[in-house]
Amino acid sequence: MIFHPTILALLIGSALSSVMVLAGAAFGVRVLRRWDIASGRHGQLVLERRTYLFSVLLAFVMVAELLSLLLFVFNADRMSAQFVGAMCAVGTLNANAFGFPALILKIAVFFLASVWLIVNHVDNMGYDYPLIRVKYAMLIVIAPVVLAAAGVQAAYFLDLDPEVITSCCGKLFTQDATGVSAELAGLDEKAALVLLFGSLALAGVVAAVHARTGQGGMLYGAVSVLVFVAAIAGIVSVVSLYVYEHPNHHCPFCLLKPEYGYFGYWLYVPLFAGTVLGMGGGPIAVFAGAPSLAEIAPRVSRRLVTTSMVCLTGFGAACAYAILSSGLILFGT
Repeated sequence: MIFHPTILALLIGSALSSVMVLAGAAFGVRVLRRWDIASGRHGQLVLERRTYLFSVLLAFVMVAELLSLLLFVFNADRMSAQFVGAMCAVGTLNANAFGFPALILKIAVFFLASVWLIVNHVDNMGYDYPLIRVKYAMLIVIAPVVLAAAGVQAAYFLDLDPEVITSCCGKLFTQDATGVSAELAGLDEKAALVLLFGSLALAGVVAAVHARTGQGGMLYGAVSVLVFVAAIAGIVSVVSLYVYEHPNHHCPFCLLKPEYGYFGYWLYVPLFAGTVLGMGGGPIAVFAGAPSLAEIAPRVSRRLVTTSMVCLTGFGAACAYAILSSGLILFGT
């Protein structure tokens, strides 16, 4: 199973990303210790030239990590047919103890890499590398997470055994099970909907204030994380029920299947995009204190926050459509 083309691509991609991120982190230590844009010494000029190279290479690595999450989930869903008891990605990920930890780590890398790309983009817009230390300090923090994700992913694939009888989503996402999945499935439906749409409304208010005054960027970044948590809870506990038109089917992965019109993509794509843009775009406004970013940072922050809110509104609209168009009735007539 380890020689499956998709698995090989994920393993090789993660290995290359790990090497590049480690090299970038090592270079980042030098930048943090020796960077001085006002200096004309030879060492500073070498750092500036190498910064171009590492910035480009690391940007490719971060984009590859974003795509890696999509490929990982796609592969888990496709491989479900090879395991007895699996009906979707849940069964594949539950085939051994490393599946879901690998997924969680890859989601963490997805968000960290996305925020790094935003910071790198804004840094490249400044004439004096104003965020050079920020982005390389971030890289040093991201590196262990990338390595952990690569290691756990490798352990997961190496430990896969097609003879194992795994559990389907019907057993994992149920109130009778244990763990986080059971807690999410057991949430009160009304409370979950209030939390979901309430967090979206709060994000809208903060985004409007930020658009008009330029204030509240950090707050919007925090609220976007709250929206993501509320959204995942809402999808598992109640929105999925309306899509499946079944009161006990809580799986967040079956939403991606063709028999449900690939409806999960209408939920997850705007949700992840809106969260990423909010996490990175909102806080960017704090860098307006750098002279070269005095006008750039607020403008980019407003644009990203506005785009984030558009994405999150699209996610909310998809949730509302699923509820209003469903034949399932949960709260009476």
